[in-house]
Amino acid sequence: MSNNARSFRVRSRTDVGLVRDGNEDSAMISSRLVAVADGMGGHAGGEVASKIAIDALKGLSEVLNDGALDTESREDLLMNISLSIDDNIASEVESNPKLAGMGTTLTALHLGAHSVELLHIGDSRCYQWKENKLIQLSVDHTVMQELIAQGRITPEEALSHPQRSLLTQALMGDSGIDPVLVVFTAEIGDQYLLCSDGLNGVLSDHEISEVIRKYQDKKEDLLDALIDATKKKGAPDNITILWAEIVEEPPHAQIQLIGAAL
Repeated sequence: MSNNARSFRVRSRTDVGLVRDGNEDSAMISSRLVAVADGMGGHAGGEVASKIAIDALKGLSEVLNDGALDTESREDLLMNISLSIDDNIASEVESNPKLAGMGTTLTALHLGAHSVELLHIGDSRCYQWKENKLIQLSVDHTVMQELIAQGRITPEEALSHPQRSLLTQALMGDSGIDPVLVVFTAEIGDQYLLCSDGLNGVLSDHEISEVIRKYQDKKEDLLDALIDATKKKGAPDNITILWAEIVEEPPHAQIQLIGAAL
């Protein structure tokens, strides 16, 4: 099937939550590239950092969809954009030292001819919903994930652990990143959930799955239902959710920015 006949159909929501004063999440939606960035840092630094990440991806989106670009070059561009974002954050901090310590996660999904490419740094997540199951495609760059991998705690214990938000990787302008790009096969009808940890840090995968199952035939209400479920459990952080389905439609040039990226 021609790449020209495939695109993402995306639903999106962002919410400040019940505790934070502002929204440090940013997100981007286009026909073939979707992304979530969760900012961190005082003096509005999180908003600045996540916007820097999404702005860089926005600038890259048109290049990625150049039909003359081969797969290896496209993957190199995706990997290298994380290094550019890190450099841009460092430059911003140099210009405005009050922003020192700011950073952002980044989880981006690009749709190719027969696959999706997942770029991931931090703990914002990408899931696939397939055959009535929620499958986590990204691997959290957190201390908790390392402890889970070592068998020292369970995923359920991680949800309430006092160090659950401690990252092992983030874009902070310090060049200390090892970005991950993973390629998955993809076909028409595949569905993906991208979110900041304001969702999955409050709701377990089981709880998220239960909401998705309930709203399978009412997708227009699904994201609001996920946010409502998060708020019922306190919603201590910003919540940003993208639901992307691969459809047999030609892409369009429109790009939508969400949250702090606006």
